[in-house]
Amino acid sequence: MDSYSSPPMGGSGSSVSPEVMMESVKTQLAQAYAEELIETLRTKCFDKCVTKPGSSLGGSESSCISRCVERYMEATAIISRSLFTQR
Repeated sequence: MDSYSSPPMGGSGSSVSPEVMMESVKTQLAQAYAEELIETLRTKCFDKCVTKPGSSLGGSESSCISRCVERYMEATAIISRSLFTQR
């Protein structure tokens, strides 16, 4: 069962505190962000670095993917810091 179809927290009809609901929403957002990040890295770095897919990665492909992921993560961190310091 995914996070969108899970039963309401707190059992059968009981009310959920705002704090519990907020934590649940934060957890779901973090999971969605992580899934989106992984998919973005997979598509961008794979498309850029793997020119001839095979049964295994070559040394240059592996290095390219590592550098691509590292650069993307650095850029994401810089953007995140910039967004959160402007508030």
